[in-house]
Amino acid sequence: MRREGGFTLVEMLLSVTIISILVGASLPVYESFVRRNDLDLTTQSVVALIRRAEAYARTMYGDTAWSVELQPSTVTLFAGTNFAGRNTGLDETMSVPASIALSGLGEIQFTKLSAVPNTTGTVTLSSTTNDTRTISVNAKGMVDY
Repeated sequence: MRREGGFTLVEMLLSVTIISILVGASLPVYESFVRRNDLDLTTQSVVALIRRAEAYARTMYGDTAWSVELQPSTVTLFAGTNFAGRNTGLDETMSVPASIALSGLGEIQFTKLSAVPNTTGTVTLSSTTNDTRTISVNAKGMVDY
């Protein structure tokens, strides 16, 4: 008598159950990884905008001071010292993911040519996974994170 090869229904159900358990256990780890990655990428992007504002001010790009406005959902690099009266054509805007909260400095202005910031302090980025990153701006304009 010849027996046909194949899987039984019980074997298939057992395989599907094991795969479901593995996927269910790995989802929280994956979500945590994605949130931490979003936090790191957002921190690096905010630092890049602050450093670009400093570089633009130092080189007198557009013959004006440059500033960064930090809001809960966006970070904007703009020409000038007044966010409300800025030339929006020169803006560089970055969206902040909803899983990240910004706190600390609200605006950093760099003076034309010397690129000295008008304020010093920190910007704290907090993730929903309770991870935080801190960006510091000192009196000489050094940006550290």
